[in-house]
Amino acid sequence: MNIMNSETGPSAQDTPLKRAISKPLLVLFVTGDILGAGIYVVAGEIASEAGGAIWAPMLLAFALALLTATSYAELVTKYPQAAGAALYVHKAFKQPFLTFIVAIAVMASGISSASTSALAFGGDYLKAFISFPQVLAAVLFLLVLALINYRGISESIRINLGLTLIEASGLLFVVIIGIVALAGGTGDVSRALEFKGDTTLPLAILGGAALAFFSFVGFEDSVNVAEETQNPRRVYPFALFSGLTIALILYLLVMITAAIIVPTEELSGSSAPLLQVVKIGVPTFPSNVFALMALFAVTNTALINLIMASRLLYGLSNQGIVPAVFSRVHTKRRTPWVSIIVVTGVAMVLVSTGTIGALAGTTVLLLLSVFTLVNVSVLILRRDLIFAQHFRAPTIIPVLGALSSAGLVIFTIATDPLAVLRAGMLVGLGVVLWFINRAFHGQAKDIDAQQLDA
Repeated sequence: MNIMNSETGPSAQDTPLKRAISKPLLVLFVTGDILGAGIYVVAGEIASEAGGAIWAPMLLAFALALLTATSYAELVTKYPQAAGAALYVHKAFKQPFLTFIVAIAVMASGISSASTSALAFGGDYLKAFISFPQVLAAVLFLLVLALINYRGISESIRINLGLTLIEASGLLFVVIIGIVALAGGTGDVSRALEFKGDTTLPLAILGGAALAFFSFVGFEDSVNVAEETQNPRRVYPFALFSGLTIALILYLLVMITAAIIVPTEELSGSSAPLLQVVKIGVPTFPSNVFALMALFAVTNTALINLIMASRLLYGLSNQGIVPAVFSRVHTKRRTPWVSIIVVTGVAMVLVSTGTIGALAGTTVLLLLSVFTLVNVSVLILRRDLIFAQHFRAPTIIPVLGALSSAGLVIFTIATDPLAVLRAGMLVGLGVVLWFINRAFHGQAKDIDAQQLDA
């Protein structure tokens, strides 16, 4: 991996958005988005697929995520604009319809991920404090996050900083519980090496990895705050790789701890798996304290996904891909307020009609489809020379990234029909919007290269 200079091309562009995100804040932004709801919610589902050796699917999921993250590092430093994957695919394929579908898929993945977190917030972790209808709690939760998002990126990132420290502390607490429990003779180390017995080893790991991948999604969100980051060409590679590495270390330690402390049959399918670790590992510790940490973690994931989706919609509007109304920025707060309202409304519909499992599966399927195209775009865009220093990945990385992402898409289609149905409905809605837009505006509203290159 190296940094290259190219000979021609546009420099980073100015933006009406405030460049408030420094290098340390971006590292925490990436780390906080990757941590959060995934590890706190889906660890039990991974155990259902893989057995006690839940660290193995997590390790494979990290390897697959790292391939695509490396491709993103090249593209975001080459084109530091808010539109993200849609921008890269448009520059590579120059097909307006494909660009629009990618934009819809990325935005839908962010909203469905936030919706997954919202439902998780209203689930078993919240029930440690109060019995409240899950859907209603999720809707109210989304409204609060929308207000935080509206207040401004600086406020949102500061809240993200605090929540990231809390959620990381929660995971470290789980690891400490594991150490204490082992020292006291509690737990069974052999469980961490046991795979599910009623399936083959490759299928057990692959099935678990498809779920574990949800725990790593989030690294791609940060490209959509490129216009709000200080010196993005230098900052992004370090932030992306640092965030993923921090997450991997914590995940592996937590997964091994969970497998050792909690019997596999109890861990499997639990909607609050890490709470089980706390209850069994340290029975005297007040479990509601850890439940509160988990709620903060889920909040962080949802907030960052809503930030991403609203900034992506703003970026697409600012580039002329969707109607200009979505690029309206509040004069005082300097935030894309119309986009914030729209993405929050869609998230409310999703939490009212889906389940945690269905929305998590939908998120993974949408993102893997986009990741396949992004990795291919890296190879095509090697012909586009940019007069600025930017990160360059070894060619084998995007090739492996495209093949692995496409393979997981096929695997998910074969094993999770509900995710396919929901993703198809969301993308289908995008297709309808595309034709409605053309009916009202005709060829004048078609996307061309100059609109995204401007």
